[in-house]
Amino acid sequence: MNTNRPIRVLVAKVGLDGHDRGAKVIATALRDAGMEVIYTGLRQTPEMVVNAALQEDADAIGVSILSGAHMTVFPKIIALMKEKKMTDVLLTGGGIIPEEDMQQLQEAGVGKLFAPGTTTGEIAGYIREWVAEHRNF
Repeated sequence: MNTNRPIRVLVAKVGLDGHDRGAKVIATALRDAGMEVIYTGLRQTPEMVVNAALQEDADAIGVSILSGAHMTVFPKIIALMKEKKMTDVLLTGGGIIPEEDMQQLQEAGVGKLFAPGTTTGEIAGYIREWVAEHRNF
């Protein structure tokens, strides 16, 4: 692990959800917080996201989802990450996700999920702390 590089975060929009303003705001905020951000753009598949994260040596994957498909998308991404032995990469995200679904997803291995209104500082702080604890930064 190269400790001299910034934290690398892949920000993705998965599925048919075409609303990307929030993802772009988060990507910009993380960049402004000193992280290197790779934004994949709209309509990504879970496979595309995991492969991009692997190729980019991402420390974290942030998925923005407003479509209601979170109970399909996050488990699929986690399964692909486990398959590729990406156990030291954070999967986090946010959007319109009911609290009970957030709890279920976290029990399945997804990191903290953020609801609308969360400050970008809180999100950046969480990613920074998680990476410091799990990636030896």
